[in-house]
Amino acid sequence: MADDKQRIIMGIDPGTNILGYGVILVDSRSVHFVDMGVLDLRKEKDHFMKLNRIFREVGQLMERYAPDDLAIEAPFYGKNPQVMLKLGRAQGAAIAAALFRQIPVFEYAPRKVKMAITGRGDASKEQVKLLMEKTLKTVMDNKFLDASDALAIAMCHFYQLISPLSDVSSSTNWKKFVESHPERIK
Repeated sequence: MADDKQRIIMGIDPGTNILGYGVILVDSRSVHFVDMGVLDLRKEKDHFMKLNRIFREVGQLMERYAPDDLAIEAPFYGKNPQVMLKLGRAQGAAIAAALFRQIPVFEYAPRKVKMAITGRGDASKEQVKLLMEKTLKTVMDNKFLDASDALAIAMCHFYQLISPLSDVSSSTNWKKFVESHPERIK
């Protein structure tokens, strides 16, 4: 990331009941809190109408903040395949809103986000929130844990931009790195 380039990153913590969003402004040296919030979809009973709202309302947020990148959390495997399917659909609606506006999309696993923010892949939502408050010098209400997670997803993307080698931690990642950057091998 160039030193003089500012970048707006929107993070999304997808959900079909509560969807969290967070927006940060970054440059190579600092991060600034812009906004955060949730889309409360619990009153919407029809699943397809929830997806429509996600597409529309996330799209409106994108038009308001004009993000350079969308960072979104990947659905995690749970015990209930129905829940994962619904989360994947919510994620897809948000991704479609970004692609419709030609905003690049980057996906991060929940453990990677927690590891990037707290140093622990099994950190709680409350721990993530506390570190986001300290990092962004703001106070967050506990009722917005999905929004603080979305900010953490945006921060994880920022960390990836300024230190892409942070992803190189196993032999398979080294192989991927070498394949992607043959000019760096002598």
